[in-house]
Amino acid sequence: MSRSRLRSALSFPRFAALTTGLTLTLVMLGIYTAATGSGLACSAQWPLCDGGLLPQTIPSFVEWFHRLVAMITGFFILGTALWAWRRPDARTRSAATLAVLLLPLQISIGAVTVTLSGMFPSGYSPPAQGAHLVVALTIFTLLVLTTLYAHEGRFSAPPLALARRALAVGLVALVVSVLFSRVVPVPAYTPAAQAAYYGASLVLFATLVAATRWLGASPSPALRYLSGSAIALVFVGMLLGRDLVYYTPTVRTLNAGLFVAAGVVLAATTWLAGRVDASNGGRGSGVPVD
Repeated sequence: MSRSRLRSALSFPRFAALTTGLTLTLVMLGIYTAATGSGLACSAQWPLCDGGLLPQTIPSFVEWFHRLVAMITGFFILGTALWAWRRPDARTRSAATLAVLLLPLQISIGAVTVTLSGMFPSGYSPPAQGAHLVVALTIFTLLVLTTLYAHEGRFSAPPLALARRALAVGLVALVVSVLFSRVVPVPAYTPAAQAAYYGASLVLFATLVAATRWLGASPSPALRYLSGSAIALVFVGMLLGRDLVYYTPTVRTLNAGLFVAAGVVLAATTWLAGRVDASNGGRGSGVPVD
């Protein structure tokens, strides 16, 4: 491969997108690890496992592999931030840098969640796991924004058309998310189903962040408040999926209501964006996303 082709293949926008994808995969792996109980399989040791560097059982291997992917992803996030500082856009640098600054906090909470003795006797608890998810989601959001900023000026379609495409993907992701959630009894909410649920939810979350960004630069910027409210609904739903509260029938009903509300808001935003696009002759005109 020539140097010019290699440089094109290793562009910053692609690297930022790869880092975001790795982070999504890491969250799914973390959910699976916690759901199988593998987080406690390393004899409550961190960063060691089973008294050494390498795991001795299959469950401890799952936890060890999760830590390995987390380390690799951390280096990618750091690389994204360092690369971002070579770019002129201050927003890209800020988003990527904030993601790096949150890494030590996320690593610390991760250590707490798998430590049952010593300074943290109740580390593997719903509050710690909830904090772990919130920080992870914040880092993921910052990386999504970094990727969006890096790709600005690379799309031929106007902002409204981009937002409509993102909303369409979001509707599909919402359906998949519901199918794997605890609200639907079949399939069972197994560790694999939990990982799939959070994978679909993160795709939905990312599309809503992108749509909100693009709607703000469209002929109807007020629509971004609708997509923004959908982000909040999806966020609360993901918290409920981590068993932060006892999953009673009342909580199940609340969770189902969140899905319905998110679906209504998402469908309404998609429909209104289509009306605005039609009123502009289907051109999806708007202010360029800068």
